[in-house]
Amino acid sequence: MGAYETQGFRIDNTGRRIIVDPVTRIEGHMRCEVNLDSNNVIRNAVSTGTMWRGLEVILKGRDPRDAWAFVERICGVCTGCHALTSVRAVEDALGIRIPLNAHLIREIMAKTLQVHDHAVHFYHLHALDWVDVVSCLKADPKKTSELQQLVSPSHPLSSPGYFRDVQNRLKKFVESGQLGPFANGYWGSKAYVLPPEANLMAFTHYLEALDRQKDWVKVHTIFGGKNPHPNYLVGGVPCAINIDGNGAAGAPINMERLNFVQARIQEMIDFNNNVYIPDVLAIGTFYKQAGWLYGGGLSAIADYGTYEKVPYDYSTDQLPGGVILNGDWDKIHEIDPRDPEQVQEFVTHSWYKYGDETKGLHPWDGVTEADYKPEGPNFKGTRTEIEQLDESAKYSWIKAPRWRGHAVEVGPLSRYILGYAHARQGNKFCQRVKQQVDEATVAINSAIPKALGMPETKYSAKQLLPTTIGRTLARALESQYAAEIMMDDFKQLVGNIKAGDTSTANIEKWDPITWPKEAKGVGTVAAPRGMLGHWIRIKDGRIGNYQCVVPTTWNGSPRDHKGQIGAFEASLMNTPMVNPEQPLEILRTLHSFDPCLACSTHVMSEDGQEMSRVTVR
Repeated sequence: MGAYETQGFRIDNTGRRIIVDPVTRIEGHMRCEVNLDSNNVIRNAVSTGTMWRGLEVILKGRDPRDAWAFVERICGVCTGCHALTSVRAVEDALGIRIPLNAHLIREIMAKTLQVHDHAVHFYHLHALDWVDVVSCLKADPKKTSELQQLVSPSHPLSSPGYFRDVQNRLKKFVESGQLGPFANGYWGSKAYVLPPEANLMAFTHYLEALDRQKDWVKVHTIFGGKNPHPNYLVGGVPCAINIDGNGAAGAPINMERLNFVQARIQEMIDFNNNVYIPDVLAIGTFYKQAGWLYGGGLSAIADYGTYEKVPYDYSTDQLPGGVILNGDWDKIHEIDPRDPEQVQEFVTHSWYKYGDETKGLHPWDGVTEADYKPEGPNFKGTRTEIEQLDESAKYSWIKAPRWRGHAVEVGPLSRYILGYAHARQGNKFCQRVKQQVDEATVAINSAIPKALGMPETKYSAKQLLPTTIGRTLARALESQYAAEIMMDDFKQLVGNIKAGDTSTANIEKWDPITWPKEAKGVGTVAAPRGMLGHWIRIKDGRIGNYQCVVPTTWNGSPRDHKGQIGAFEASLMNTPMVNPEQPLEILRTLHSFDPCLACSTHVMSEDGQEMSRVTVR
């Protein structure tokens, strides 16, 4: 295949090949292969989804009102977002308008997931790419306390004794020889740049986040009955409101439960302000000072627009959608998931087949016919034991979705670039987003370096955001923003209830006898990992076709018929590696997307015949 140009990158697969399989600390199974030049700089990247799921084929012929309960099981991490997207798709097809209370409760549940998922991702999946846990044992607890008070003076847990206790707990853990989740880290690698005190601070907050996240999900149990996989309902939400209830077990939503929810939302706000944001800014500053501004990838980004489009609410404007191409933040293209010219999936390099693989299919017309053939002139291994893939042939179970033929990145970084761009064009709802980004840019460039005695820098937001550091920062900022506007949603809900409105569902069109003979709809959600869409066709009251195009399908896509690479592959390009045998740089950038391979791969045929049979030995 040699070298060629695409999307501003020079791809060269002739150098040394490094393989990471599996990529861990993600949902699902992923493989990554890169080629290095003589200076250990990545010049080619190959991202592969090595698993598939079959939930869409299970849905065919079923009642559309039940679809959410099936597709919700696609993933146990982004719990609830597939259910919400599914009920929106069905409601869109049938013309159902939900009550305001149902909308607000859905918003609270969706934003709870956003905060919970982002915190879990950073502290428990991604932080170990930045933080050398064993280095914590060398830290001075007094200096750690001083660092904590510099970056987050409002956090109540910051005494030297507090950090010394955590350090002693870690020491006993290490001395026991049972490191558990920390057993396989590349501890001591020169790719880590944090001083021991910063490592101890971040590790301490790793433990704090464990305690917090188990309480936040109780919001889902109150409104949705359980977590993971809370209950949803076509036409609204499945919870009644009784403002005079006494809070007994099994009682409907009442003031005692609402007060509990408000307390959890305030905890989320405080954690974001005192722990999450300061940690990311501090870690980002240290790595930026070390020159680690890599991982930007594609200059094209997209999002459908966050939260639900309803006639009586402005929430879609809280982070509006659009597409930005070629890094031009001054021009925002409109996006429409219904338009067959805008959203298409290609399978030229995926283990599926179309009649004409140079043409993409819109999800309403989607076909997913398995064609598992790992092959090509540079392929090594067998069907069951792959040694090296050949990206000139088919090499992934993930399709290649494109917006008007463009590969785009999706996720919190995309939403924040779009929000920043909308704010610069005068959108009043996005001014808070711009404020967040501007304050974070000042902190990383000036405030934190000055406090720590480091040289100040002058990177713009446009230079800082499209990097691995920026992608991680955008996720933290979105968590902060989601918690803030969730409190607004909560206050609006309580006010609406006090005014006498306790409706949580619209069942006027619940009976299929009222449905049209044929209908189609689309639902979208700003899932934690990026823009999520479900497309449904209904015929004679049953599901005729169902397709999901999820964030990791966009980001983890293989090449398309034009040779365009996806966001994962683009983000690794031109990244220098300290030690290829310890691929921290690869993991750091891939984890910044929070990949979910369980969501991104699927098998389905139009008429529902068996596609594959797997025997597990």
